[in-house]
Amino acid sequence: MPLIWVMEIDFLIIGQGIAGTALGYRLEQLGQRIVILDQPESNKSSRVAAGLYNPVTGRKMVKSWIAEYLFPEIEPFYEELERVSGREFLTRKKIYRPFLSIEEQNEWMGHSSDPKIGMFIEEIFTKSQYPELRDPFGGVLLKMSGWLNINEFLDGMASYFGERLILQEFDEKLLEKCADGWKYKTMTAKNLVFCNGLGALKTQFFNYLPFAPVKGEILEVAQDFDPDFIVNRGVFRVQLSKGIYRVGSTYTWHDLDIGPTETAKNEIISKLSDVVKVPIGAIKSHKTGIRPATKDRKPFLGKHPTEDGVYIFNGFGAKGVSLVPYFSKIMTQYLIKSQPIQTEVDIARYFKYI
Repeated sequence: MPLIWVMEIDFLIIGQGIAGTALGYRLEQLGQRIVILDQPESNKSSRVAAGLYNPVTGRKMVKSWIAEYLFPEIEPFYEELERVSGREFLTRKKIYRPFLSIEEQNEWMGHSSDPKIGMFIEEIFTKSQYPELRDPFGGVLLKMSGWLNINEFLDGMASYFGERLILQEFDEKLLEKCADGWKYKTMTAKNLVFCNGLGALKTQFFNYLPFAPVKGEILEVAQDFDPDFIVNRGVFRVQLSKGIYRVGSTYTWHDLDIGPTETAKNEIISKLSDVVKVPIGAIKSHKTGIRPATKDRKPFLGKHPTEDGVYIFNGFGAKGVSLVPYFSKIMTQYLIKSQPIQTEVDIARYFKYI
């Protein structure tokens, strides 16, 4: 009988989205042998996401969860990956958020003295900055912000990984437990890490975790007015090229159909007109994606409660670009050095529901 060559690796990573890419890279930097399995033709929230990283979010303009830890990691990490991949995919860009009232303006004057929020404030304006904007009360200009061209990022890192990235669907029926870990086709992996978004719901290992999928829709529009910042109030407006902007996003928990909707398109256009007075010239594209959000809006990190060598790094929702640089470091230190994971994100918080 012919000999069958078996590849022995330390980690088999399922999914080459933002999470799988970052974790794979960090593990390799610590000398681990990895292979990433990815199915490129499947629906991916990563590939249609806006890629925005923004330290102040929501209608109430509050500091993003643990932003003081997350945001110092973002730009150095992606810039490192730009160097190793030879691609450019990170755009540093300040974000301008108009105030809706004098009260909000005064509240942000107070925020500027709080070091955990003040570190993200470039400048506060008390009057309109541009005639093209609806900002009669001024606004706040935020720093440590920008956007990641996710398609360029994933494609560039796919080239970087080369043969360590295998483009094929993961078939769990072919997975076998063995003395050295897990055998999958011609590979024996000491460990498995599920980084495949909502695909993790289909695995026997993590189908109990409370994902809360969220559908998001974004537009690419032609519009005059090219400031040197991202406008973000109700919607974000990110420049892709001269006169072309990505605008979004919607959040829908009930209608998870993949296709774009007229309702979402009209919502985005209406919210854009609430901030930018300049009319839209044309709608260039309308895309949708299903985000792998979680019930408590915190990601899933950790080890399966009973199976050795089975882990998850997942559930980053709409904020993967912001969350993954920091938490991929935390996850790597957990996997290699057994350093603990914060209780807020450790999947142990859901073991009682198994």
